[in-house]
Amino acid sequence: MKAMRVHEPGGSEVMKYEDIDTPQPGEGELLVNLDACGVNYIDTYQRSGLYPMPLPFTPGNEGAGKVEAVGDGVSGFSAGDAVCYTGVVGAYAEQAIIPAAKAINCPSGIGTDTAAAVLLQGMTAHYLCHDTYPLKQDEWCLVHAGAGGVGLLLIQMAKMLGANVIATVSTDEKAELAKGAGADHVIIYTTQDFEEETLRIVGDRKLDVVYDSVAQTTFDKGLNLLRRRGLMVLYGQSSGPVGPFELNTLNGKGSLFVTRPSLVHHTFTREELENRAGALLGMVTSGKLDVRIGATFPLAEAKAAHDALEGRQTTGKVLLKP
Repeated sequence: MKAMRVHEPGGSEVMKYEDIDTPQPGEGELLVNLDACGVNYIDTYQRSGLYPMPLPFTPGNEGAGKVEAVGDGVSGFSAGDAVCYTGVVGAYAEQAIIPAAKAINCPSGIGTDTAAAVLLQGMTAHYLCHDTYPLKQDEWCLVHAGAGGVGLLLIQMAKMLGANVIATVSTDEKAELAKGAGADHVIIYTTQDFEEETLRIVGDRKLDVVYDSVAQTTFDKGLNLLRRRGLMVLYGQSSGPVGPFELNTLNGKGSLFVTRPSLVHHTFTREELENRAGALLGMVTSGKLDVRIGATFPLAEAKAAHDALEGRQTTGKVLLKP
């Protein structure tokens, strides 16, 4: 089968489109013919070496397709079932082996493209606003990268919870997408200082929480926007990691809190995974949550997909199609 392979860490050019042996499912595993795989920032971190990986490896942490074969000891899945999954490296391929414990049946009415587009980023948005900082009616939050995959979903979920949402984006086009998702205020950070604009909007009240996937270029200003005992949620680092930080700064700015969560710790057990995926996919099937697929690339063009994502040229979800 065809797969993208990384033999050494580096830029997008290190991904090579190669032939590899078709895998076979072992005990507790499924072989899935992939219809689509999601492209996420974690893929770029693993490819670059920021998150070290055993070499060589096939990138990709999210996919959806049809079950081709079922390993011994698996119950609840059969050949032909449409499934989606996240948290298993190796999705940039025509087929993938996944533990059955990581697979979720696609509900009727949700195609595999949509399932591949929503699972990782949708469950991320869900834990951010339901668990990391459970938003309440009339609270204020800031969502960086508001037109990105997580951003558009997080804005919608925050509005479902009754919160006031400020989003930052880089262009007028992305501003329209964030507004369409329900953002109450949108700041174009390339022409406006997001700290000044946010303070103009909220005044002395400040923000209850900042959801920050950008990190290096936004972190310090974000702290200035939080109310006493407010929370900085750092869940990504698209501009690079935050540098060394003096913890006493949090005291001086109002006994602030900072957390660095990840999806793996919010879907750690099968029960957690099923509950969170069920809640998310239920929002999609009911029409409460709109999933935007902003770009689709052939699997062989994974380099172009990474370049577009890292160059902040994308909106919504980016998919690869084997």
